Amino acid sequence: MENLLQVGVITQTHGIKGEVKVFPTTDDVNRFKKLKNVILDTGKENIELEIEGVKFFKQYVILKFKGIDHINDIEKYKGKSLLVTRENAVKLGKNEYFIADMIGMKVITEDEKEFGRLKDVLATGANDVYVVQTLDNKEILLPAIKQCILKIDIDNQIMTVHIMKGLLDE
Repeated sequence: MENLLQVGVITQTHGIKGEVKVFPTTDDVNRFKKLKNVILDTGKENIELEIEGVKFFKQYVILKFKGIDHINDIEKYKGKSLLVTRENAVKLGKNEYFIADMIGMKVITEDEKEFGRLKDVLATGANDVYVVQTLDNKEILLPAIKQCILKIDIDNQIMTVHIMKGLLDE
């Protein structure tokens, strides 16, 4: 399992005093208010940054980091990910999982036949949609509803699904 989880991506600078616009990749943007530190993934190294200020603007979070006081100090990090350790991640409820822990898990049907691998999770309005790469390299979209997703076993990396009638061209 991943120890670092993404909470946002720096999209651009905001003003000239070192603030950045962050596109949140977390379900709860208000978590930034309680967050004290994030880890900046530069692609070469991880840098721990202390959050000094949090504001919200449209779908973005505006962050100010301690010690970064000029646009030139932060501009080079546009497009880079902001991460948190698993200990600083939001607490999950029952039947909730981190996407990072699910990607790549084996997908089997209810009669225990291997179906494919979970490739991606799409966040739609009503419910998530799981993108499954089948054994014959097709992509199938499965709604993340209890009628379709019967069991998720994070420890063994197996998802058991019910393939609804009409989903596959047979």
